[in-house]
Amino acid sequence: MLSRDQIDHYHERGYLAVEDVYSEDEVQSLRRVTDEFIQKSAEVTDHTDAFDLEPGHSPESPKLRRLKGPISLHEVYARAIRQEKMLDIVSQLIGSGIRTNGNKLNIKYSHFGSAVEWHQDWGFYPHTNDDLLAVGVAIDDMNLENGCMMVIPGSHKGPIFDHHQDGRFVGGITDPGFSPEGAVPVQVKAGGISLHHVRIVHGSEPNKSANPRRLMLFQMAAADAWPLSGAGEWGAFNRSLLRGEPTNVPRVEPVPVRMPLPPAELGGSIYEIQTLMNERPLATM
Repeated sequence: MLSRDQIDHYHERGYLAVEDVYSEDEVQSLRRVTDEFIQKSAEVTDHTDAFDLEPGHSPESPKLRRLKGPISLHEVYARAIRQEKMLDIVSQLIGSGIRTNGNKLNIKYSHFGSAVEWHQDWGFYPHTNDDLLAVGVAIDDMNLENGCMMVIPGSHKGPIFDHHQDGRFVGGITDPGFSPEGAVPVQVKAGGISLHHVRIVHGSEPNKSANPRRLMLFQMAAADAWPLSGAGEWGAFNRSLLRGEPTNVPRVEPVPVRMPLPPAELGGSIYEIQTLMNERPLATM
């Protein structure tokens, strides 16, 4: 469980790193299954519902950039999102009722791996309140050299920056008033987790090391936080609950919102959408 200081750190700065949440056996299982999917991606030559491919991918040299919706693809991933120690930590930050609103596994291979430009998750999926966070499960050690996540502490209390260009959503901050000054790396060992508030500004550089960076990301929301774009089918919405009971009474808070509309001209993952940006500073670092 988290200490009072850790809880205060998250609420004041918008992020937290916690070591030794997943066991060595759990980490090894995640690595094994992930490597199996990387090899399986050699069977395709374009993006699929499961595979988001790195530029330069080929059957001879498979380069999987993202595994989409991994918890529906393998029981090892499905167990990972329901791991009790991790959920206990999340419950201390957003409450006992927990819903997941997305999951993915991002992969950066040695000496390359796409950058993710500065953005706020809230820009993609605003809700009726902002008790949402993302859990990053470190399958490998995460550090500056292999492209760990960077955050701007305290930015979760600030404005929702514009993620639009020429009037369309592009998945990255385009606001001329934005500056990444004060950004810090979130470094954590394999088996540890990072947690970041849905409104905090964050991004990551390419992998500049010889070591891979495999990161599982679980999006978590308070059970009474409802997506402003609509909850969808009632049964499916409630199946996303990890803890707690269904409620049809959303908690509405006076939080700033900027909808991701009009939508991007290009579909797909954040990697694909951000290719539309005129300026991509992290990709060129």
